[in-house]
Amino acid sequence: MLTNSRGISMVLAFAISALVAAFLSLMPDSNLTILVVAWGLSFSVSYLLITITLEFLVFREIGNIYSLLEKIQKKDLSEISDKSIKSSSLSPLRKINSVINSYALARQKEIETLQKTAEFRKEFIADISHELKTPIFSAQGYIHTLLDGAIEDKQVRLKFLKRAAKSLDSLDVLVQDLLTLNQMESGVIKFIFTEFDLKLLIEEVIEELEQKASKRKIKIDFSFDHEKTYITKADHQKIYRVCQNLIYNAVKYNHDGGEVKVSLKASKTNIQVDIKDDGQGIPPDDLKRIFERFYRVEKSRNKKEGGTGLGLAIVKHILEGHQSKISVSSTVGKGSMFSFSLPLIKDKKTLERELAESKPLTP
Repeated sequence: MLTNSRGISMVLAFAISALVAAFLSLMPDSNLTILVVAWGLSFSVSYLLITITLEFLVFREIGNIYSLLEKIQKKDLSEISDKSIKSSSLSPLRKINSVINSYALARQKEIETLQKTAEFRKEFIADISHELKTPIFSAQGYIHTLLDGAIEDKQVRLKFLKRAAKSLDSLDVLVQDLLTLNQMESGVIKFIFTEFDLKLLIEEVIEELEQKASKRKIKIDFSFDHEKTYITKADHQKIYRVCQNLIYNAVKYNHDGGEVKVSLKASKTNIQVDIKDDGQGIPPDDLKRIFERFYRVEKSRNKKEGGTGLGLAIVKHILEGHQSKISVSSTVGKGSMFSFSLPLIKDKKTLERELAESKPLTP
């Protein structure tokens, strides 16, 4: 009887009404009718008030707390909802319920983060194993072939040693990219900011890649305003790598006879770099993942093209270190455009010209 709110309410209401009746019986004007009415009213009111209090402020909240604790014990946190409880609530049990609920939600998010981390670690180990396996097995095959007797043939020996060296060079590039990415994420690599002309840097990159583009009859067009300067403050070496990677990809994934357009646009405070190609484009499902380590669009085709699969991940981290972001838009069959921006540093001539333009003309 005393295990639920109604039983407890009945006992307490009976005790209260009995005390009221006993008190009234001491009054000189009291009679049996008054005592019965007083007992009935006090019993009814006490019963209702105590039942409501126990049901809504105590038992229900204790039930919610027990349910939460049971879910935490079973590690079943998927159905826990984010209920915001006002701090001005009358029930202290509701506040306790809110605290436990917040703890459960925090645990749920922690478990989800750990699951994602574990999944990412598995994918990373699988990817790195696959990437390392190819150059190692390739070099291993050439060397074992030579050891099995092919080393006596001078022509075969030279050809196989060159191929083995090429495989080992690919392995070295992969390891260096991994080290670079890891050092960037851990903050070991420091950025050295200097002022330089971004236009000249891009021209150097285009000159470096022009021969590779001309082999496939791909034209690299560089457009900018000749009357403006494009001085920025950044890490020259790392921005060179960003531009090199993006323009190289635009050539690499373009069709023969295609065109790569590189443009510089200067605003009041920033320089925007756009690198556009008219190649195969990137499917919408892949756009969100192209900056992940080892993620490849059309993996079989990319394997033929070479590369470590870390270039865009490194680009993303370099630009984040410059308080900038890389953005991409693409249409399958029409091409892609990668964009980023860097701060514009105005030289003395530009400042003098802007100052002269801002002065009002005197009559």
